[in-house]
Amino acid sequence: MTKIRIHASRLFDGHNYITDQVLTVENGVIVGLDNHDQQVDHYVEGLVVPGYIDIQVNGGGGVLFNDSPSLDKIKTIIAAHSHYGTTAMLPTLITDKVEVMAEAADAMAMAIAEKIPGIAGIHFEGPHLSVAKKGAHSAEYIREITAQEWQILSRKDIGQIIVTLAPETVSPEDIKRMVALGIKVCLGHTNADFNTAQQAVDAGADGFTHLFNAMSPIQSREPGVTGCALLNDSASTGIIVDGHHVDYATCRLAIKTKPQGKVLLVTDAMPPVGTNDESFAFFDRTVHLNDGKLTSTTGELAGSVLDMATAVKNTYEKVGVTLEEALRMASFYPAQYINQGHIRGLLKVGYQADFTVLDSNLNVKSTWIAGELVTEH
Repeated sequence: MTKIRIHASRLFDGHNYITDQVLTVENGVIVGLDNHDQQVDHYVEGLVVPGYIDIQVNGGGGVLFNDSPSLDKIKTIIAAHSHYGTTAMLPTLITDKVEVMAEAADAMAMAIAEKIPGIAGIHFEGPHLSVAKKGAHSAEYIREITAQEWQILSRKDIGQIIVTLAPETVSPEDIKRMVALGIKVCLGHTNADFNTAQQAVDAGADGFTHLFNAMSPIQSREPGVTGCALLNDSASTGIIVDGHHVDYATCRLAIKTKPQGKVLLVTDAMPPVGTNDESFAFFDRTVHLNDGKLTSTTGELAGSVLDMATAVKNTYEKVGVTLEEALRMASFYPAQYINQGHIRGLLKVGYQADFTVLDSNLNVKSTWIAGELVTEH
């Protein structure tokens, strides 16, 4: 493959700002990062930053991953989110029948085999959750783990697997088994007490799904799952910074409490992202969009219409985090969590050429995956 040289007037590599740089890309990987003293194929104006990595995205472009999961639907979802700077994601399957889980795994295997740009693995959010904290998940599909689920979770052709589970429904022994398979286990949709959650962490769970939402809260005499998430320095946690799921001051508290690198921006995005849709079918219900908030006909929040560019902007402007840290929360820290911090999340030699170009208002001007322009505004 011919080398491509891309000139960046200003670049944030994940640690520092550099000006007047040329990224030399070969086979999708950065092989050179030098001063502008050579022939250039593309000029990009704006701030070039590492591409965003979303580890919890249920849909986009009018598509819900659960609805007959397929390769085409995966392509549609990544295409929709690339408009907002996402260069890698884990399509997320909400609690569903085991047959749908198998379909999703098959579709993911095809995406990885065909090297579809932007796909890093799959996130199974459920089905082993707490009915008491199910949120928008369907109670009829919440169940104990069986041999059929283990068959899916044992696959080695579907990229990095994340499983969100409630520790009161899955034993520490089963969590250890998942971790031994290379699965990242996150606690979420759980009403467990602190001790049960801590036992799961001790067994190898090292993540928490959408902190504060659908988990037992901190109380004076019971720290709950939320307290467990904040107390365990080695554990990472996703957080939805859309102003609807978590108050911005509460986001600030979490970021202040957790060690640097352990709070990750996620969208929990649903089908309307990238469309003008104001409602969509969701299992046996309908979800409506009002004032930026998705609400099911049964009353609960049902995911979000957040995109990663807005999550970064909110974290910087409304939570008060530095821009550099907000960018890392959307790129390098998620890459580290999914064991890809050595190839994604930074703009350095040896890393994949995944980046987004921002204007002065932090809106996305263009998105590049593996050195290829995938969207431009």
